[in-house]
Amino acid sequence: MKPVIALVGRPNVGKSTLFNRLTGSRDAIVADYPGLTRDRHYGDGKLAGHAFIVIDTGGFEPDCTEGIFKEMARQTRQAVAEADAVVFVVDLRAGLSAQDHDIAKYLRSANKRVVLAANKAEGMINAPQLAEFYELGIGQPVAISSAHGQGIRSLVELALEGVELPDDDDEASGPIGGAARPIRLAVAGRPNAGKSTLINAWLGEERLVAFDLPGTTRDTIHVPFERNGQHFELIDTAGLRRKGKVFEAIEKFSVVKTLQAIADANVVLLVVDATEGVSDQDAHIAGYILEAGRAVVVAINKWDAIDRYQRERLDRSIELRLPFLKFAPILQISATRRQGLGPLWQAITGAWAAAMAKMPTPVLTRLLQEAVQFQQPKRVGSTRPKLRYAHQGGQNPPLVVIHGNAVDQVTDVYKRYLESRIRAHFSLAGTPLRIEFRASHNPFDTKES
Repeated sequence: MKPVIALVGRPNVGKSTLFNRLTGSRDAIVADYPGLTRDRHYGDGKLAGHAFIVIDTGGFEPDCTEGIFKEMARQTRQAVAEADAVVFVVDLRAGLSAQDHDIAKYLRSANKRVVLAANKAEGMINAPQLAEFYELGIGQPVAISSAHGQGIRSLVELALEGVELPDDDDEASGPIGGAARPIRLAVAGRPNAGKSTLINAWLGEERLVAFDLPGTTRDTIHVPFERNGQHFELIDTAGLRRKGKVFEAIEKFSVVKTLQAIADANVVLLVVDATEGVSDQDAHIAGYILEAGRAVVVAINKWDAIDRYQRERLDRSIELRLPFLKFAPILQISATRRQGLGPLWQAITGAWAAAMAKMPTPVLTRLLQEAVQFQQPKRVGSTRPKLRYAHQGGQNPPLVVIHGNAVDQVTDVYKRYLESRIRAHFSLAGTPLRIEFRASHNPFDTKES
């Protein structure tokens, strides 16, 4: 097992910058803004050929008893419980604070190996300000600069001192275990639709901060998960608001990360708040998913909280605002009551299977010829498109390439007709299907183009 290092400290001391430095990534959003990180954020780090896991946490207020800061504190306590070593990050330039004392008091009682990291120490490695941090009773502070990489190696070696490190060859012993690449499942939707609550229901633990406050999740959080022998990578995303409501620079970063998560996913679960109905913003998110070509399943959350009349209005709003997602399964669930989660997983795995479907060339060509015999393309002027054969050009989303003559004259209506025939034969529920037409080249045509 890889050793685990948890990064703990008050807000805005540079924990996420240190996380990105240790993992060699930009997975954690970094900005000069306190309280940006709220959930536990895991990443893989390496040092001198050895591997370890890093946990980034939100600003820690151990004594907070209400609101979102209480939920963030619970996440940090869980990270400390999971860790083999804790790096307590303080701000050398800002100096010692009362909150640092509160955190130190908690860590001294946690019975964990703790290393004190005095961050933002660029140009201040031997500064006298280091001495005041001895008051915390944690031990000698290590001066580091997460932004510039100074002192990082010494910090990690000190944190992992006495901890058995696995070799690189042991990395396959992680949750994925060297098996096939996991299915990346992004959970997207508007703020407060219940995305984090749903993932927590799947995991059976409060892995993500779920709070009745729009915008609780600000970063994309990746969580490994296994169900019925199939490995998944669950991606919780920040809720997407309308552009006019995205004021903070932090939210703009979150929107970019969410769109990246949708583009990188294999399947996207679009969570809709049944109490709010399908809004224009839900339709915009669905449009992002369709444009990216991702397989998609729609989950109507909080179904138990609406009456019959509201359900009828919701059905009409789905028909009105999401007509382009007719291929997507739509399921009613309640994340808080764990209702409808079994059928939801069946729809997700079915959408993934459809996105990765293999369509043999002989079968596609036969389907094309049967479709043309039943209904020929519309004649344009003196010519009628002639469709000769078809083959598969890609997966996720499935791409069908059709060759023929005058294919630029094929109408959108006929293209949808062909798509419906192919969908029905291969049972392609939950995935977009793209059709591309290519003109056949006539080697005896000597006319200049």
